[in-house]
Amino acid sequence: MASNTHPFDYDRSNMRAVLRTFPEQVRHALQIAQTAPPLEGVEVRSEVVVAGLGGSAIGADLVRAYLAAVGGAERLRMHIWRGYGVPPFLDRSSVLIASSYSGQTEETLSAFREGRKRTSHLLCITTGGQLAALAKRHKVPCILIPAGFQPRCALGYSLFPLLMTVLSHPAVEERTRQTTENALPEVISILEQLSEECAEPTRANPAYDLAKSLHNRLPVIYGAYERTDAVALRWRGQIQENAKQLAFSHLLPEMNHNEINGWQFPPAIVKQCAAILLRDPDDHRRVSLRFDALAQILRKAHVRPIVALEGRGRSLLARMLSLVYLGDWTSYYLALLNGTDPTPVPVISHLKQILASS
Repeated sequence: MASNTHPFDYDRSNMRAVLRTFPEQVRHALQIAQTAPPLEGVEVRSEVVVAGLGGSAIGADLVRAYLAAVGGAERLRMHIWRGYGVPPFLDRSSVLIASSYSGQTEETLSAFREGRKRTSHLLCITTGGQLAALAKRHKVPCILIPAGFQPRCALGYSLFPLLMTVLSHPAVEERTRQTTENALPEVISILEQLSEECAEPTRANPAYDLAKSLHNRLPVIYGAYERTDAVALRWRGQIQENAKQLAFSHLLPEMNHNEINGWQFPPAIVKQCAAILLRDPDDHRRVSLRFDALAQILRKAHVRPIVALEGRGRSLLARMLSLVYLGDWTSYYLALLNGTDPTPVPVISHLKQILASS
């Protein structure tokens, strides 16, 4: 970054304003969630398949991870489908939720069209586009969310209406619904705190401080399979899209059985890596030990920095979303340090042009 350039000069599309108002987005998303149709007439043991990609799928990843960890939804089988068509196991008892922020995602449109042939339990989440038109034509319930955001910046809208809808599934126990409802005030309060802390590039800003340590390095983000797997995926995607910087992620304990052995070669690249360890106080005891051992191994491999992070709050939902929000801000400041506008994604736009002409 040039010494005479203010960091915000690169933010020509003003993503900072979007990040600053994320707590308000969550509040609005919860209002929209109150109008979401419940999952009625579905079998207790039925799959919920969410078809979506990119920013329209990450909310579903977080919902899946949260419900798997918080308990009380053991009979619910939730799958995220990131391809064309629908998974082969989808049948008339399944619920298919098509999530596309733009309503134009070709893979999700394909899933909707194919899914209609397999099940009558459908729901759409979108701002409009072809998906909303198809939902209207076929009388499929549709949760309309506000337009005008980059899909990855509309996480509140892709997450909370979906979460509240899935919580209405008969396989989810009432205690899980109550636990989630009770967590919401804490979620918003902690997000508001982080919004204040991360708004300015100062030494007291945890996101800016972390971004400086990741600048000109290759971030590798590790989460735990039980709780922070989807959070690690979000960190990776945000660094890639906002900062236009390569980043990788993996999970414990799985990476202990393969990737951990790769922190040797090529040594020049290993020494250019940084590690982010996303931990949770309720991680399995053995997973906590594995995180500690991993940090030792990475230090011996001369990986710098190695940063261990925990989310804020008593509730798992607050801890997950505070980590997500910190990652969003970190990717934002990393973009500014890289001298790039975090909002546009020109390579993705170019890819869509190539596909449209084929």
